[in-house]
Amino acid sequence: MVIFHPGIRPNSGCSEMLRWLDIPPVWLLGCLVLAWLQSSHFGSGLTFGPVWADFAGGILLGGGVVLILMAAAEFRRHRTTIVPHREAGRLIQTGIFKRTRNPIYLGDTLILTGLILRWDAVLSLPLVPLFLWIIERRFVIPEEDRLRRTFRMQFAQYCRKTRRWL
Repeated sequence: MVIFHPGIRPNSGCSEMLRWLDIPPVWLLGCLVLAWLQSSHFGSGLTFGPVWADFAGGILLGGGVVLILMAAAEFRRHRTTIVPHREAGRLIQTGIFKRTRNPIYLGDTLILTGLILRWDAVLSLPLVPLFLWIIERRFVIPEEDRLRRTFRMQFAQYCRKTRRWL
């Protein structure tokens, strides 16, 4: 027989750890590992073409990093959380957030696409829409629901003038 303290939930440490593992960088890393494994062990002779893929991949990779850095700077400037599972203290509508409501997730997607191109991981291309689908379902929609409840009319106006992605 196991007896639990009334104020402590069983397995609360485990669920908290899983919550911290369920963050976009972990999903991105998982997709990157799959793409790298595919490119290094299951190439199947398909190729994007070395010069074009390296150039385009580098542009996408760099663009993704720049988007993430620009968004992080706005979060810091507005002193609100960048962590997806937390309540936002402010609704950011300046800087890169004037162009897209999700610059970090867009940057993650550019990084994934860029590295798939650079690694010549042709068979990993389906990871890009799969990653976007996961991110939208697991993070974007719940975050927008929280912002909608917290900022109401202000968030509705923001949604009307700024697209979710591009």
